[in-house]
Amino acid sequence: MQDQAPVEDLARRAAVGDSAALDRLLHEIRPEVVRRCGRFLPCREDAEEAAQDVLFQVARHISRFEGRSRFSTWLYTVVANCCRQKYRELKRRAAEQPAAAIEPSYAVDPRTTSVIAGSRVDLLDALDRLERTHPHLVAPLVYRDICQLDYAEVAERVGIPLGTLKSRLHEARKQVRPWLAGG
Repeated sequence: MQDQAPVEDLARRAAVGDSAALDRLLHEIRPEVVRRCGRFLPCREDAEEAAQDVLFQVARHISRFEGRSRFSTWLYTVVANCCRQKYRELKRRAAEQPAAAIEPSYAVDPRTTSVIAGSRVDLLDALDRLERTHPHLVAPLVYRDICQLDYAEVAERVGIPLGTLKSRLHEARKQVRPWLAGG
């Protein structure tokens, strides 16, 4: 997504039913989607699976893009949601499989297959935990710290004033810090 203007234009055209624009949009955003998914799921196969889910969701729900915010902001929401869903799926599969019945090379454990770097596993676990305890803090943390959107974009996307966003980010970081430290 090097040049934002054509992507934004393609998204607007796709949102009103231009199928050729949708095809081109999906082609244009794929590398960026894979890269963004890799921030959540560094195992390439998992990131690529999540990226396919993202592209499917974009194709299926592009009509919901109303152009009130930038397409990239809307897209990052889809990326974050799909990656978190993929992680939950991997975690659930790992929990459902009896360890003795699975040959070790086929065991699905998100701590090893999905995320080599433990801090990312810890972050996804912390996000799940934060969602259970303080759900209003999750989106600001994901958009700012993982998707790396600027503060104004996050505030716009979440629909809160900038000061409230900064306060929620501070609280979210304070909540997850001990969990990331192994607590």
